[in-house]
Amino acid sequence: MSTRDAPALGRVPVTLVLPSAAGLLLLLLPLVGLLLRAPWGTFLERLGDPAIRDALRLSLVTSTVAAAVCLVLGVPLAWLLARTEFRGRSVVRALVNVPLVLPPVVGGVALLMAFGRRGVVGQWLDDAFGVTLPFTTAAVVLAQAFVALPFLVMSVEGALRTADRRYDEVAATLGASRLVAFWRVTLPLAGPGIAAGAALAWARALGEFGATITFAGSVPGVTRTMPLEIYGAMQSDPDTAIMLSVILLGISVAVLVALRSSWTGRAWAGQP
Repeated sequence: MSTRDAPALGRVPVTLVLPSAAGLLLLLLPLVGLLLRAPWGTFLERLGDPAIRDALRLSLVTSTVAAAVCLVLGVPLAWLLARTEFRGRSVVRALVNVPLVLPPVVGGVALLMAFGRRGVVGQWLDDAFGVTLPFTTAAVVLAQAFVALPFLVMSVEGALRTADRRYDEVAATLGASRLVAFWRVTLPLAGPGIAAGAALAWARALGEFGATITFAGSVPGVTRTMPLEIYGAMQSDPDTAIMLSVILLGISVAVLVALRSSWTGRAWAGQP
């Protein structure tokens, strides 16, 4: 686009600039306040607290496992939504996106009703195998995967929709089965979208709070992740809570920087 074709900045209506600036301030001011109030002088000392190290370790481990679960379950689901036609596909897509709009606490209650000791599946697991999920580390992973799965499915579905299907057709003409074409052709083409979806799912799992505290509780070293540690620290040691919040903020910014091409590309939008 030439400079002559570019819109002049002076022509932007003030009625649009003012609410835009107010919206930007609404997003930035809390983050600036967090950084200004952070106890930078005692940052490393507080990070050496065993409880904080345990919460950080648990968060990194569970969110990574949850992201892996989302990959195993979400990539095939995204492929079905993007590449196949079946009755009720729009309903399935809507169900996949329910955790995006569902209050996290409601998600935790739903998980309890499904996987609790008297839940639809949990009672069977307890009676048949003696397995109890609530208030365990596995419950943390399950809660994180529940809220993070839609992010991966949306990203991968968009990437699959934009990938050129002619390569799949060429692979089929060369004798490749649909499964072989999926592994050898489709997945490599959708690789950037899968990586972006996995990173988003991991970041969402890392920050999960509501479903985790409802379904898994807050047991130190077992289910108390970083968000739960922040919530507890706000009651007795706000500086520690601020420090942990800064750590999660830094991780979130790092994920966004790593995915900057995905925000401006077409994979996330799902546009052809």
